[in-house]
Amino acid sequence: MKNRRTGILTLFIFLFIQYAQAQETYDLNRCITTGLEQNYSVKVARNQEEIAGNNFTRGNAGFLPTVSTTNRFGGNVTTTTQNMNDGSQRVSSGVYNTTGSAALTLNMTLFNGFSVQTTYQKLNELKQMGELNTQMSMENLVAQIVAEYYQYIQQLNYFNNMEYAVSLSRERVRIDEERYLLGASSKLELLQSIVYLNADSSRLARQNEAILESAVRLKKLMALENLEQNIVLKDSCIVFNPDLIYSELLDLTLDFNTSLQIAKKNQIISELDYKIIASRSYPYLSFSSGYNYSYRGYGTGTISDYGTLTINNQQSNTVNYGLTLGMDPFDGYNRRREKENAQVEIQNRLIRFQEVEQDIKAELLTVFYAYQNNLRLVKMEEQNLSVARENLEIAMERYRLGALSGLELREVQKSLLDAEERLISVKYQTKLAEISLLQISGKIMDYV
Repeated sequence: MKNRRTGILTLFIFLFIQYAQAQETYDLNRCITTGLEQNYSVKVARNQEEIAGNNFTRGNAGFLPTVSTTNRFGGNVTTTTQNMNDGSQRVSSGVYNTTGSAALTLNMTLFNGFSVQTTYQKLNELKQMGELNTQMSMENLVAQIVAEYYQYIQQLNYFNNMEYAVSLSRERVRIDEERYLLGASSKLELLQSIVYLNADSSRLARQNEAILESAVRLKKLMALENLEQNIVLKDSCIVFNPDLIYSELLDLTLDFNTSLQIAKKNQIISELDYKIIASRSYPYLSFSSGYNYSYRGYGTGTISDYGTLTINNQQSNTVNYGLTLGMDPFDGYNRRREKENAQVEIQNRLIRFQEVEQDIKAELLTVFYAYQNNLRLVKMEEQNLSVARENLEIAMERYRLGALSGLELREVQKSLLDAEERLISVKYQTKLAEISLLQISGKIMDYV
């Protein structure tokens, strides 16, 4: 018997350890960190940023010279037939001649109407644009993770609320059963209580499905390899910041909003594109230099005025250099057309920046109004919940004494559960407004 108890205890401990290992506890910071490390969209954005960073080089802008080399080795096999005036014939067959060459060329742009310097500035802006795109991708992911994290908590709170509803209905069934057995009430009331209990149990079962769906969405945002892994959240309630100030958020938005910064970068890039086009009106100056080596090997002799001379091979070495000064005075008005289009694009980018700024200000103001309204609703719903709880205590006591009907008790229970659900919902809506305000103002990364 003692050994059996020890074996059962050991098995229980083993199963408990396995269950604990199968579950992972995540707080908000761990969820965000995991998502930033593993989310696929963020990985793609970082790769795009790396490409933009790789493109930002002096060589890509045209500051550095280019050096190229070409090398060739070859030959030919020739058969020659010569018919002489005296009727004789001279035949040379299978003559093998060889050739070889090597060339090294250097080209460098000395001046190109400031196009090189402007292109380098544009590459730098594109590099910063890549960083901003990565930042925006990360901010969007953080906002989604935080929202889904508290959505999961909201669903858990709904589940707890429905569990409480089931416990109330179960208590009512117990009371009605006792009263029915004592002959103090009819079987109809007992059956009605059972119907209410079954209805609440069904809602509880459906709520469990909503919890699982939210958990899968959260794990997908974190890009967990095993979506079936059980996770447990460290937090159990929705906590929000009730002290956000509109004027401070507006200042932060104008300085740190990522969409505004991207729109400003696009405006700067359009101005640089105009300068690059305008630089084609200037003359250009380039330097080139090269070295050439050639070799020819002969498999037969040649005849000259001095007699027959046999040439075995021939080599030559050549060094060349030069400056090229050029200009395109007229190109069919294409340059003027491109400059006009570039100026229009600059105006478009400015208008787009103003539009983005106005949209963001409007969104900030709208969300802040919703945030303030939700704060007021939270206080109101907390008061309603306190009253509903007290009302339920009184109603349950009256029901036990037979002074309250089953329908009236059900209405009181429903009022309490509705009040709790409204409070949970308005807290979540307040949190969503807070998340949006921090994202608009460029402070969403404070959650990390």
